[in-house]
Amino acid sequence: MEIHVVKPGDTLYSVAVRYGVPMSQLLNDNQLPDPSRLVVGQTLVIQYPLLTYTVRPGDTLFSIAAAHRTTVRQLLRNNPVLGGESRITPGQILTISFRQERQGTLSVNGYVQPDVDRSLLYRTLPYLSDLTPFTYGFTPQGALLPLDDAFLVDAALQAGVRPLLHLSTLTQDGTFSNELSHIALTEQTVQTRLIAELMRTVEQRGYRGVDVDFEFVYGEDAQAYAQFIARLRTNLSPWNIPVIVALAPKVFAQQQGALYEGHDYAALGSAADYVLLMTYEWGYTYGPPMAVAPIRNVRQVVDYALTEISPEKIYLGIPNYGYDWTLPFRQGSRARSISNPEAVSIAADHYAAIRFDEAAKSPWFRYVDNSGQEHEVWFEDARSIRAKLELAQEYGLRGVSYWNLMRPFPQNWAVLNALYYIREEL
Repeated sequence: MEIHVVKPGDTLYSVAVRYGVPMSQLLNDNQLPDPSRLVVGQTLVIQYPLLTYTVRPGDTLFSIAAAHRTTVRQLLRNNPVLGGESRITPGQILTISFRQERQGTLSVNGYVQPDVDRSLLYRTLPYLSDLTPFTYGFTPQGALLPLDDAFLVDAALQAGVRPLLHLSTLTQDGTFSNELSHIALTEQTVQTRLIAELMRTVEQRGYRGVDVDFEFVYGEDAQAYAQFIARLRTNLSPWNIPVIVALAPKVFAQQQGALYEGHDYAALGSAADYVLLMTYEWGYTYGPPMAVAPIRNVRQVVDYALTEISPEKIYLGIPNYGYDWTLPFRQGSRARSISNPEAVSIAADHYAAIRFDEAAKSPWFRYVDNSGQEHEVWFEDARSIRAKLELAQEYGLRGVSYWNLMRPFPQNWAVLNALYYIREEL
């Protein structure tokens, strides 16, 4: 696999000729919305098929996989044109393998909401170890709030992906409640009911793990939070149900701030089976323009985490989105959240060249809209994703976790599939 950065004068045809690959391969791997509009600075993932197979009458994906000693899931990953589904037609050419040596194995998790586009979900599931529907809240009395998750759990299980129940203190107004977490962590009757309802829901819905995300926990509740996670793990471990806990991106133990003080890395890392480092949102909706997940900042969080937690317990958070800021930035202004392919389309619409910040390992550009207003955009591309995946592999982390899967990002999956085996958790 190679990553080509578009230069002035490049066309999809000239890139295909340069690398000696079919244009159809470039289209399949990059899923370009408009192949005729390449943007200077845009990335293209280049893959080299090693073995292909032409579908014959009577073939199925299962029979083709068996004949070539691979799996249906791997065929789906190698052939995104299938859309994650098993329908094939005689004469269709499938890629069995690529000329690429993989660097290691990663577990891959992703968060998804019930209103996800179903075709997008089907296309994404082959690349996942875990799927986490977002989110179960709860009342001050410890009762779980309902989530329309049946389809997501069933789709995950049918695809061989482990579904994880997500528990959070997110309220209906979209904020995390430290008062709600305080009640659950300090009132034993509430906590007992909450754990009982979690266990009942796990059993009834078919979940295979629990992911806990209490944010802005009071500093004085830090140890109570770790004790809650340990108690939940004790209750679920006889069922072989792991507990994962999300951690704010700290860089030292006594880091001040409402986001950090209630998350004791050592205590939570010991209490849980696994942890997720929420290594994103340096560039955020109400902040100044910058990379969402600058690699130098991500590395600092991992460096600290490894002083408290074993690497095989750690998932690295990866953002699947970017932001579009209006300039000049003013405190209180709001950036627009966009998908990574949308960022490239915006650059194409406004004839903007994409640049790459080597320190942050992140693409960005500026443009002027139709009303004369200047904007700055930071997002993710094949280069920035490769850097994050390589960091996870460099440190020997268990895997990566994407926030979130509601928007397409075809290049991400091509890079992931090319460089890493994906662990199957079921």
